[in-house]
Amino acid sequence: MIEKYSTVNDFDEAQNEYLDLIYEIMQGRKRGKKPIAFIHTYGCQQNVADGERIKGMLSKAGFEFEDEPDNADFILFNTCAVREHAEDRVFGNVGALKNLKRKFPDTLIALCGCMMEQKHIADRIYQSFPYVGLVFGTHSLHQFPELMYKALVTGKRVYALDNDDNLVHEGIPIKRDGSFKGWLPIMYGCNNFCTYCIVPHVRGRERSREKDIIISEAKEMIESGYKDITLLGQNVNSYGKNIKDGVSFSELLSEIDSINGDYWLRFMTSHPKDCTRELIDTIAASKHVSKHLHLPFQSGSSRILKLMNRHYDRKKYLDIVNYAKSKIPDVSLTSDVIVGFPGETYEDFKETLSLIREVEFTSLFTFIFSPRVGTPAAEMDDPIPSSEKSKWFKELLYVQEEIAAKRCSSMIGTTQRVLIESEKGKDGILNARTSGNIIVETEAPKELIGTFQNVAVTSAGRWILRGKII
Repeated sequence: MIEKYSTVNDFDEAQNEYLDLIYEIMQGRKRGKKPIAFIHTYGCQQNVADGERIKGMLSKAGFEFEDEPDNADFILFNTCAVREHAEDRVFGNVGALKNLKRKFPDTLIALCGCMMEQKHIADRIYQSFPYVGLVFGTHSLHQFPELMYKALVTGKRVYALDNDDNLVHEGIPIKRDGSFKGWLPIMYGCNNFCTYCIVPHVRGRERSREKDIIISEAKEMIESGYKDITLLGQNVNSYGKNIKDGVSFSELLSEIDSINGDYWLRFMTSHPKDCTRELIDTIAASKHVSKHLHLPFQSGSSRILKLMNRHYDRKKYLDIVNYAKSKIPDVSLTSDVIVGFPGETYEDFKETLSLIREVEFTSLFTFIFSPRVGTPAAEMDDPIPSSEKSKWFKELLYVQEEIAAKRCSSMIGTTQRVLIESEKGKDGILNARTSGNIIVETEAPKELIGTFQNVAVTSAGRWILRGKII
């Protein structure tokens, strides 16, 4: 059943008025010449995109930004709930602010994001961290100015955990972190309910943005000089399914690809169950879409995939991969893998290793299973000890390192078009990236950062290439 929702422009006159009021309040509370905000984002690119919208709103309220919290008048942690490690880091970093709040009592400390949509987490924050003045979840982002204003004016703790799945909120200002690499959300939420995943519970059901709004934002980014644009969604392949007369993701990708300019277009994350031949054909025929497909398989065992509720098996996954290889020369395939899912045996794990060897991924994002409260997998019997899972994990890394080193070595002597991204250090070495998402180190002036260059590959490591600009 397709769920209906509507698109609304929430960043209206009222929210702008709250930002004006925040500006006035901060003139009397700031410690420096201008109010300072410290924003730290954990987790996925969707969280990063949310953080850019928070910065956009704060910029309109007169805030500037620093990379350390010590001088900040407003401190916010934008949280991730996917892994326990990320949650532990949040609790540790919030705990470290206790003395700062005691020294500067006017400092407003806030938490937002996916963790805050979990009641047991919000309750822990309320009970253990009384100096946190503002807490809001993913569904309340459009109300941020109003919530912040209430926290500043009343001095009371403000909690907003509104799990409203039926709206797409538009009109929120954006302050992007980069000048040539950028994120473009095309949809929010997820309908898949993989048994290990907390995302549908904290991000809600799938909601696609209107095509015309996405196209307009893409054109704006390209005209502003963005060279590497990533379309974001928990499952981009489902784009358009819940919009009346909506276009498919393949059609959206093709329309953006037709925009004139010199840029690369990427997307993530792509779910195998919805990855169609039409999508692969669109990538193959495109001018700007990166020849890189991130397609999480999670396990090579069909039995485990069924327990995960992934809606595909090993054969279907390999059929997709083999079709992509046949249509897209030199396609770069990357994936996600979970090691030690409840009920997984070593025989299941060996099927994962054999799939990795067969596909020969460029790189993998690998994780040992982390139970999430509220998901079915957290309640499943899990007899394999963590020490054994760690052994499997190391074995997987060794296999993937061999494959990655082999791939990188095969590229020696080739010429690669790369986007120069950053300085590696102070020795004149810059980090660049290929269309296939492989890092290339090259000696070049830093003025070339943000430009496309051709690099002759002269040597290779396990995961990276090295070369000279030609």
